[in-house]
Amino acid sequence: QKQLVESGGGLVQPGGSLRLSCAASGFTLDHYAIAWYRQVPGKEREGVSCVSSDPDSTYYADSVKGRFAISRDNAKNTVYLQMDSLKPGDTAVYYCGAEIATGFVCIISAQYDYPHWGQGTQVTVSS
Repeated sequence: QKQLVESGGGLVQPGGSLRLSCAASGFTLDHYAIAWYRQVPGKEREGVSCVSSDPDSTYYADSVKGRFAISRDNAKNTVYLQMDSLKPGDTAVYYCGAEIATGFVCIISAQYDYPHWGQGTQVTVSS
């Protein structure tokens, strides 16, 4: 059974940092594209970042460029999202999604539905 488990969320002050993890079980991430999305109740889901099977092929939403960094560690079967300079507007439940990679691209469109999703981890940025 393919599963994704997010962790690393929590409460942080504005300007602080968090590192989210997306760990896979039941399959290996080597040939998968992984994306991070976030959602606030009552608002549309937002694609934050993704990485293709090529770890150098990454994409970011304009709202997080320069502050967030996605990386993958295939040996640990885990993808990370390093979040720095956090703002209250980053508060959301963060989810990771996975799909078999096609080429060196990945998608963070709000309407795109990855076939595999984790359960989410809450990130709250507040003083």
